[in-house]
Amino acid sequence: MELTRRDALTAAVLPLLYAITGKAQGPQNTPVLTHDLPNLSMDDWQVTVSQITYPPGHVGTAHRHPGFVLAYVLEGEVVAKVSGSAEATYRPGQMFYEHPGATHEVSKNASATKPAKFLAFIFAKKGLPLTTPA
Repeated sequence: MELTRRDALTAAVLPLLYAITGKAQGPQNTPVLTHDLPNLSMDDWQVTVSQITYPPGHVGTAHRHPGFVLAYVLEGEVVAKVSGSAEATYRPGQMFYEHPGATHEVSKNASATKPAKFLAFIFAKKGLPLTTPA
C-alpha cells in the first residue's frame, strides 16, 4: 500500500501535537465492526485475504462464497448488498460481513472516476473455490 500525502502529514504532525499537548501517544482500540459469527466447526478451514481493486465505474456480478467474508474498505467507496441486508455504501475504514451461503447481490465501485480498494477476508474449508456465480 502506498503512503499518501495525508498519511505522511498525519504521521509527522500527530507526534508533535502529542508532545505539545502533553497527551501520551499510544495504541488506540476502536472497533470497526462487531458481528456474530456462524456456529460451525472450523476444522480444515483457512482464511484467504485478497486485496481487490475495482476500477472506476466497475459493476460486479452476483456471486457467493463457501464460508463467511469480512470486507474492509481501504480506498474509494464500495456499494454492496448481501442477501438479507440493505444496499449500503462503505467508505475507507468501514467493513461489511457476508454470512455463509449469502448472495452478494450488488458489488460495485460508487465512483465513475476513482478506483476503490478493499481487503476481502474469506474464511472457508480448504480446497473449495472461493467465489462462485450466483
